Amino acid sequence: MKLGIIGGSGLEKLEIFKNPQENIIDTPYGEPSAPLIEGEIHDMRVVFLSRHGREHTIPPTQINNRANIWALEYLGCNNIIATTACGSLREEISRGHIVIPDQFIDFTRFRKNTFMESFEPHKPMHTAMAEPFSEHLRSIIIKSAGELSLPFHKTGTVITIEGPRFSTRAESNMFRQWGADVINMSTAPECMLAREATIAYAAIALSTDYDCWKTDEEPVSWEAILEVFQKNVENVTQLLLKTIEKLSY
Repeated sequence: MKLGIIGGSGLEKLEIFKNPQENIIDTPYGEPSAPLIEGEIHDMRVVFLSRHGREHTIPPTQINNRANIWALEYLGCNNIIATTACGSLREEISRGHIVIPDQFIDFTRFRKNTFMESFEPHKPMHTAMAEPFSEHLRSIIIKSAGELSLPFHKTGTVITIEGPRFSTRAESNMFRQWGADVINMSTAPECMLAREATIAYAAIALSTDYDCWKTDEEPVSWEAILEVFQKNVENVTQLLLKTIEKLSY
């Protein structure tokens, strides 16, 4: 078993490896977001990829998700855990809370969301997406979060918007009516491509703000997101380490 970690905002330079080595991968879909760092954690081989690049220079829509997932698969990763900052669409999901999503809604418009450029004659390929996240990975993350006494939510629907702009208040309220619990700019199509590549995928979403639906709060800003995420990056790191420890048994 080899685990891929996709680091989101605030985790561009995760350094938790023994004997790290850098891999520069050329893929059929172009360059991944950054060189992939491979090393050992709890005697497990782990590969880390920074979603937005190591200096956070890649906007959400410009992320080469196909190259990222292809490169992780090429290096032998059959499981992926992704971290992501998200906005809360529910009162009970406070700043600093962790959500382990079990569903997503794709509200993006311009991203390549499949590896399929064409079908073989009379052999269309359609990927099942009813349960997009790995229940096995989710259960281990949930157990680890409980053991660490972190504030977390076992389920949640994440809606991914195109970005890089934030939502209007009308959109934010609409997403709440649709049943979304948190909002981000990264899960789709990342999760979809992993599923298509038959890689088990789960996400750790850290709530950093209340988007803009909550009128008694200041609307979300990038500075506020970073402040909350940086305060809680240790929680996310410890959750990753505890999860990897359990996976390595």
